[in-house]
Amino acid sequence: MSVPIRASTQQFLEIEDIIDDLAIMVDGSCALIMETGAVNFGLLSKDEQEAIIYSFAAFLNSLSFPVQICILSKRMDISDYLTYIAQSQVTQKSEKLKEKLASYHQFILSLVKDNQVLEKRFFIVIPFSTLELGIKSSGRSLVSKPKKLPYKKDYILERAKAALYPKRDHVIRQLSRLGLKAIQLNSQALVSFFYDIYNPESSEGERVPIDVAQPVVTGGRL
Repeated sequence: MSVPIRASTQQFLEIEDIIDDLAIMVDGSCALIMETGAVNFGLLSKDEQEAIIYSFAAFLNSLSFPVQICILSKRMDISDYLTYIAQSQVTQKSEKLKEKLASYHQFILSLVKDNQVLEKRFFIVIPFSTLELGIKSSGRSLVSKPKKLPYKKDYILERAKAALYPKRDHVIRQLSRLGLKAIQLNSQALVSFFYDIYNPESSEGERVPIDVAQPVVTGGRL
């Protein structure tokens, strides 16, 4: 499925099109992007931390091709979540749980008073260069984009898929050894990914959905 980029600033972007879950750049190069989770390294034991370090080193040493690790941070608005906690405190029948909710509510307030709440997303980008397409550097200007792609999109995609898919599968296997699951972004997710990059202010202050936080108290414990 093709999801062409339609925007007034398109002439300044390096993205020509997004087709079949791949981003095609204006010079004919492509990119495959995967999203992965993260490991809370600070909560691991010393042995677990060492195992993660060795596994990550093995992952890097296994690479025979370039990758880019991208981290997107977004400031979140937790006002709805705080309201939800306060409402839960009012409707809670157990006095003990009410006290726990009040304490938790105060803890969250003190935490966000001096610290921003950030959502972090982690991505791995695998590029397909014009050299792999058989194109030598043209020395084009950095402020101008090519008038047209060097080859038809179908041909570029065929070459890109043949080169990128084995690399993608290798990265997925290696990350699984770290306990991480990597998923390739589909075309629509790629549009959202690039939109957030070029329009970071549009997602600032996004509210935390309440359903991801339920339940606050289970079995008398926070």
